Amino acid sequence: MNYLISGGTGLIGHNLITALANEGNRITVLTRNKYKAKKLLGSNIKLIEHLSIDDIENQNTIINLAGEPIADRRWTDSQKKKICQSRWDITKKLAELINLAKNPPSLFISGSAIGIYGRQADTPIDESFTQYHQEFTHEVCSRWEALALEAKSDVTRVVILRTGIVLDPESGALAKMLLPFKLGLGGKICNGQQIMSWIHIDDMISAILHIKDTPSIKGAINITANNPVTNADFSQNLAKVLQRPFFFTTPAVLLKIVFGEMADLLLFGQNVVPRKLINSGFNFKYPTIDNALKNLLNKEPSSNSLN
Repeated sequence: MNYLISGGTGLIGHNLITALANEGNRITVLTRNKYKAKKLLGSNIKLIEHLSIDDIENQNTIINLAGEPIADRRWTDSQKKKICQSRWDITKKLAELINLAKNPPSLFISGSAIGIYGRQADTPIDESFTQYHQEFTHEVCSRWEALALEAKSDVTRVVILRTGIVLDPESGALAKMLLPFKLGLGGKICNGQQIMSWIHIDDMISAILHIKDTPSIKGAINITANNPVTNADFSQNLAKVLQRPFFFTTPAVLLKIVFGEMADLLLFGQNVVPRKLINSGFNFKYPTIDNALKNLLNKEPSSNSLN
C-alpha cells in the first residue's frame, strides 16, 4: 500500500511510520527538513519537500499530521498565526490536490484535537457534542477540520483525529512533566479537578491503524483513552510510579504569569469519551492511567496482556 504522510517527524508521525513500514508499506513523507527526517526515519522512506498532483496520484492513504506544537511557546500573536497556518495551509493544499486527482486516495486522515471542544465542565462528551467553548483552540481546530472535510467524496473517505494528550516518555506533555516529578517537585495544578483526556502512544498508533482498516469510520473521531482522569489523579499516579512525593500545588496565578493565555491548556480540561472508537470494536491495551504510566516508565506489560 502507498502512504503519503505529513508531520512524519512528530511524536505520532514517526511512531506511525515505524508501524506502517513494519507492515511492508511504501511511504512518502512531506517534510520541511530532509536531513532531519532522514536521520529520524531512515533511508527507506521517500522524502519530499513540496507537494504536487503527482504526489497525490495513486496514493492509497494520505495522513496529515503536520502542525506547529501548540504548547511549546507562549501564545504571542505571531505564534498563534504560526500555529494556525502550519495546520490550515497544508490541509487546504492536500484537500485541493485530492479533489484534482484522477486517482485520489480512498482514505484521507487529518489531524485535529479535543481542543475543538474548548474548556468544558466534567460532564462526559462524545463526538456528537457541539456546545463548543469559543476560544483559541476551538478556532484552530474548527478551521482545520473544515478544510480537511473539503476532500470528502464518493471515492475518498475522510477521518478527523480529535486527539487528546498523547503520553510518551520521550516527547510531548509527559516528557515535560518528568523532571519536576523526578525531583520531588510534582503536584496538581490549581485545585486539580480539571479533567485530562489522555492516550498511550501505542494505543494512539493502534487506533489509526484500526481506523485505516475500518471503512465504517468517517468524520470526526475522539482519540482518547476510555478512562479520563482529573489532573490530581494523573499527578498522583505519576508520582506513585516514579516513587516520589506528591506535595506541591501550582497556583493558577503563577501559570498565568509564566505562560499567559497558553496557561488555559493546563487550567481547564474536557472529559472526552471515545464513543465512535469503542463502538467500532477497538480495544485499548492501556485503558487506565496507572497501567499506562507503569508501562511507559517501567516498561510493564499492558493490562490486556495480563488477562
